[in-house]
Amino acid sequence: MSSSTERRTDGRGRTTGSVLSGLAVAVGCVLFLGGFVWAALIYRPYTVPTDSMSPTIAVGARVLAERVDGSEIRRGDIVVFKDSTWGALPMVKRVVGVGGDKISCCTKQGRLTINGTPVEEPYLQGSGPASPIGFKAEVPTGQLFLLGDHRSDSLDSRVHLTDGDHGSVPRSAVDARVDARAWPLGSVGVMQRPATFSALPGGTSQPGPVQPITLAVVAGAALILVGAAYGPLARRKARKRA
Repeated sequence: MSSSTERRTDGRGRTTGSVLSGLAVAVGCVLFLGGFVWAALIYRPYTVPTDSMSPTIAVGARVLAERVDGSEIRRGDIVVFKDSTWGALPMVKRVVGVGGDKISCCTKQGRLTINGTPVEEPYLQGSGPASPIGFKAEVPTGQLFLLGDHRSDSLDSRVHLTDGDHGSVPRSAVDARVDARAWPLGSVGVMQRPATFSALPGGTSQPGPVQPITLAVVAGAALILVGAAYGPLARRKARKRA
């Protein structure tokens, strides 16, 4: 009998190739299913109902939002929140101000300022000013000031400036932080933290585990496919050498 790898047995007549194939499939299933379970525990899927976050997130897009406490939110985060003053349905907006911030728009260059510091917002829809209407607001402690990326088509904190909290919402209104786009396929990707906010006090938040989860699912699927294909090939090759 040949001493090749394909023909070695484990004492029960199975070739080493079959053992390796089964092991690859088993490990692949653990990674694949484990990744989905991990994602289900941490993330919630949401469908964005309006065009207010375009071009960052298109209307009808599906996103994955990490369940987080409102205290973890930083400037630049895109959040899913619900506030009775804004309506009964969950909304998706970007945080541009936190408690104590003075928000103003716009400078002569058309930029938004935070505590007097102009910020670059490359994610905005179009090349015009950061807001088609000027405004000023001071964010109360424990509150968040929220704007859409499509500023000419977003009902956000600017609409609620005359409310008691100057258009802001409490941190406790936040249900989750958007970490990735999941649909349509052409837009799939991880949400980047805007560099413009990183130099401000408090910096930006850290992304959740969406990348290692994705890696686990992809690696698991690859192992399942490779293992399932290798087993029959190894057995056929062993029979030919017998």
